Amino acid sequence: MTAFAALHHTDAPLLLPNAWDHASAAALAAQGFAAVGTTSLGVAAAAGLPDGVAATRDATLNLALALGNGPFLLSVDTEGGFSDDPDEVAGMARELAAVGAVGINLEDGRPDGTLAPAELHAAKIAAVKSAVPGLFVNARTDTHWLGDGDGGGDMDDTSRRLDAYQQAGADGVFVPGLSDPARITALLKTLEVPLNILYSPTGPTVPALADLGVRRISLGSLLYRRALGAALETAALIRSGRPVEGPAPTYGEVQALVRPGSQRPDALG
Repeated sequence: MTAFAALHHTDAPLLLPNAWDHASAAALAAQGFAAVGTTSLGVAAAAGLPDGVAATRDATLNLALALGNGPFLLSVDTEGGFSDDPDEVAGMARELAAVGAVGINLEDGRPDGTLAPAELHAAKIAAVKSAVPGLFVNARTDTHWLGDGDGGGDMDDTSRRLDAYQQAGADGVFVPGLSDPARITALLKTLEVPLNILYSPTGPTVPALADLGVRRISLGSLLYRRALGAALETAALIRSGRPVEGPAPTYGEVQALVRPGSQRPDALG
């Protein structure tokens, strides 16, 4: 079992914050998070690209290259693998592992709002595990994400898909949008691998999810959206002449987040 996989089998669930650039990942690691994920929305938005339409393959690889040797374990959100060809998805996984990623998220939701055939998604998972056996594959199904929350998610389809994915070799499974405790409990009874739930401010707390048996709790795009919201709020406060309150890292603290071995321009030569 890899060090990252082991984090899914401790007394407490893995709380995985999601970063969108080097500074956010380094700052989270400095707060004691042993593992950091990436958020596809944050990566896409920071690059001025749409999320979920396979437009960020290069941006995702470049970010993984910047983060892969950091003082934390890196899991990368790869949308649907940026291809419907299992061999191409496996090739992408090899590239990510080569720069230091220890895990990936792989989702079955499609840009048009439909779900990929379960058999195709299972084939992608199997191809990745064959190409990079040590890479932790967190297989995501969007049965609830694309529905209307717990009321719109088909639990039979969710269970069928997750069973196919774990049989294909997935190391964990992810159901964003699922938050009803009874449904989570019922689903856990059908699984052989750790269950990942997306934290929601309106859903169960981290301790409550832990009590249910959830083994991984992701923050998704929440941190990125909160950071963007804080920036907008701060600008609005300053424009209106009101005081700005709340913590903010100092210039020096942000400078301290540079990658090891990096040099300031005035130090070159």
